[in-house]
Amino acid sequence: MVSFLDVDEDVLFPDSDEQPMADNTEQYEWIVKIKENLEIIFINNPQVFIAGDLLWYPLKSTLVAPVAPDVMVAFGRPKGKRGSYRQWREENIPPQVVFEILSPNNTKAEMTRKLEFYNIYGVEEYYLYNPKKLRFQGWQRETKKLTEIIPINNWISPRLGIRFVVDSSGLEIYRPDGQKFLTSIELDNQVQQERQRAETEKLKADKQKLKADKQKRRADRLAQRLRELGVNLEEE
Repeated sequence: MVSFLDVDEDVLFPDSDEQPMADNTEQYEWIVKIKENLEIIFINNPQVFIAGDLLWYPLKSTLVAPVAPDVMVAFGRPKGKRGSYRQWREENIPPQVVFEILSPNNTKAEMTRKLEFYNIYGVEEYYLYNPKKLRFQGWQRETKKLTEIIPINNWISPRLGIRFVVDSSGLEIYRPDGQKFLTSIELDNQVQQERQRAETEKLKADKQKLKADKQKRRADRLAQRLRELGVNLEEE
């Protein structure tokens, strides 16, 4: 008879639930934008693990079905590659912050289950955005329970330090330094603009140096000519 302990852990706790990462392009873009901007914020902190659509197993038990938050952040866990987040391998540290981006295929029952899951297994902050209805919600752990954050507009995440702004056009997220979360294309445009600005400044500086060098050579030639004419430039 094969016992639970004899079965390969990868068989009991697979890395994939065979579900797509996103149901549409808008949901995917939001997942990537949040995940990658958080990576930028915590790039110099090796003990902040950030992942998108990664299965989270809170217990080493097949009785508890895992969930895959659209974005998860685990403080106190090293960066690195993982096929799934098996909490017993992570010093039993749960992700403290999770994000979900709602798609038309997400049912109310599914999202209720996720909220209950995050409530039970130790999430400190949970954020849910519906890009179609432009609705943003958040929950923060108070004592032992996730409680909805009201009001949510201009809320600053205690863990992440980021600020959420909600208006008639939807959700904007701002980094602790005040910069807005940008898409990869917007980030690339920003880099290109900065590079172009730096090149323009360099060309301007080079031009000014050439002009100064030319003026110096002219002054040197004039001084040499005056000396040849017997003018003592040292005399007042």
